[in-house]
Amino acid sequence: MFDSLIIGGGAAGMSCALVLGSAKNKAFAANKSIGIIMHQKTSHLQTALFNNVLGLAPETTGASILESGKTQLINLYPHVEQIEKEKVLEISKSNGAFIIRTNKNTHHSKLVVITVGYTNLMTIKGLDKYVEPHPKAAIEKNRIWLKNTDHLIEENLYVAGTLAGWRSQFAMAAGSGSHVATDILTLWNNGKHVKVHDKINI
Repeated sequence: MFDSLIIGGGAAGMSCALVLGSAKNKAFAANKSIGIIMHQKTSHLQTALFNNVLGLAPETTGASILESGKTQLINLYPHVEQIEKEKVLEISKSNGAFIIRTNKNTHHSKLVVITVGYTNLMTIKGLDKYVEPHPKAAIEKNRIWLKNTDHLIEENLYVAGTLAGWRSQFAMAAGSGSHVATDILTLWNNGKHVKVHDKINI
């Protein structure tokens, strides 16, 4: 049973995982089980080139971020379980927990964060009732979002990135994933607001 399971290994998903993982020394997060299903084949980062993102060197490719993000996560926060080569087919709920069925396994989690892309090819059974046309994309592109309020679809079910209704910009997607992570950490901290920063010791 995961305490939090992230579905999708793009900008939003990995940003969410990094922030959740970075709270490991906080008492309220120390024993939490965190996982991320690293499905990246449909990520828009596969073909992205970045020249306008603060902190990234010009000509950085999205494909390189997909790889370096996985390495960063495993090197800094190895307690976050990376689940490779699985695609989520269905999400359901039983006894207050989520059941996540993939093409290879079945996982259980108290919280779920959906961070897959916003194309109308997203076909995770159990989420269709939340699907609506994307509010910030051109109609002819047939983009979708999962209807939510401040990233929350329903109790313990979150969405981040473009599928949450944000435009397709790397910084927005990454920020959305971090936003959801701090909401989850705040929930684990009994509602006391949480931010996780590293600082240089002077």
